[in-house]
Amino acid sequence: MKTLIKNGTVVNSTGTAAADVLIDGETIAGVLAPGSTILGFDLEANVDTVIDATGRYVIPGGIDAHTHMEMPFGGTFASDTFETGTRAAAWGGTTSIVDFVVQYAGENVIDQYNLWHAKAAGQCAIDYGFHQILSDVQDSSLVAMDELLHEGVSSFKLFMAYKGVFLSDDGQITKAMQRAASNGSMIMMHAENGSVIDLLVQQAVAAGNTSPYYHGLTRPWQAEEEATHRAIMLANLTGAPLYVVHVSAKQAVEQIANARGHGQNVFGETCPQYLYLSLEEQLGAPGFEGAKWVCSTPLRSREEGHQHHMWQSLRTNDIQMVSTDHCPFCMKGQKDMGLGDFSKIPNGIGSVEHRMDLLYQGVVDGQISLERWVEVTSTTPARMFGMYGKKGVIQPGADGDIVIYDPNGHTSIGLNKTHHMNMDYSAYEGFEIDGHVDTVLSRGKVIIDDNQYLGAKGDGKYFKRGLSQYLI
Repeated sequence: MKTLIKNGTVVNSTGTAAADVLIDGETIAGVLAPGSTILGFDLEANVDTVIDATGRYVIPGGIDAHTHMEMPFGGTFASDTFETGTRAAAWGGTTSIVDFVVQYAGENVIDQYNLWHAKAAGQCAIDYGFHQILSDVQDSSLVAMDELLHEGVSSFKLFMAYKGVFLSDDGQITKAMQRAASNGSMIMMHAENGSVIDLLVQQAVAAGNTSPYYHGLTRPWQAEEEATHRAIMLANLTGAPLYVVHVSAKQAVEQIANARGHGQNVFGETCPQYLYLSLEEQLGAPGFEGAKWVCSTPLRSREEGHQHHMWQSLRTNDIQMVSTDHCPFCMKGQKDMGLGDFSKIPNGIGSVEHRMDLLYQGVVDGQISLERWVEVTSTTPARMFGMYGKKGVIQPGADGDIVIYDPNGHTSIGLNKTHHMNMDYSAYEGFEIDGHVDTVLSRGKVIIDDNQYLGAKGDGKYFKRGLSQYLI
């Protein structure tokens, strides 16, 4: 199949241009001046499909580099399967995800990696890759880090919180960082001081402060800033590159910016919830409603300026990209496990379907440029995690992962509006977006068009990732 996308405005991270895009099979064959011919052939007359993108943006498909499909957590599982979650992602203009393989203490790393392949194989609507979570870092874990590089897993996530579940002590973290420094992989870090959080949670529950609001108060910004600083220092000691996930506190951003200013290879990711949602408005909702927005790191105070600082950090590149940390749980039968005790509420928000739209609204509102929108949602994730060239850009040789986005369209977010995630509520209920995902192609195949899903489970393929382009 040959497809010609004509009359659109192609947007890459480096600029925009009126151009036609020719896709041959699964791959972009050319980005051409409008109406161009090749060797005298009329392209429009010699392709199988023509898509008219007049008045619309033609952008590389979104890459969500932080998702948790079917993740076991808190006695339950994330409610989106690889099938439902990747289909929802496609609806929102995301054409690749990188999901986390979970390894709890005592589990074999390679066995867990194989288990995640078994879960995802033949189920995904879009392409997917894996990061590997490491909890107890044993000698076998270090060997597995080398082995997994050959399988296309070039990033490893560690936790400074969740004692008895995921937490690694500083010695274990240092061992993993030493191995990453030697084999070229990326260390990802959940940076919160778990010991401090556990104490504050215990004290809050004992005092009868059990509503969802206290989830935010017992995970203060100081715990995030301290852990971010500690992770940076350990990375500095070992020479490992460091990628801090779901940064929510402006003070943590300052730690990252300071390290980068001193030449350290440190990066930060934020999420839509930290750009738009807050401690006061969402976690502080009446009754148990705040449970809908319990996630870690938590939503921060708008009065303290965290949301403003996150947008500013995206403009200044103190934060390099936006992922979702998509880990959805339903209110009924999952979030309500924490009725009467906020510490038992499963941590997670569903956003994989809305990330591209929510960040485009930032363009409309003057927070970021059109090119920066593409950069933080597609190009930088591709470069950061070893996919660039095939993903994250519209150029010859890249995969035909393309979104046609209408800046004059409109998207109403809500459970009964644009919602395809396997959840019984929307974390962004009532949000109005001044733009719309019209058409989505995954490796040249149209999977979303004219508000219809045309794809199928199994369309997505596993993507073996290389090393990050940001390693020095």
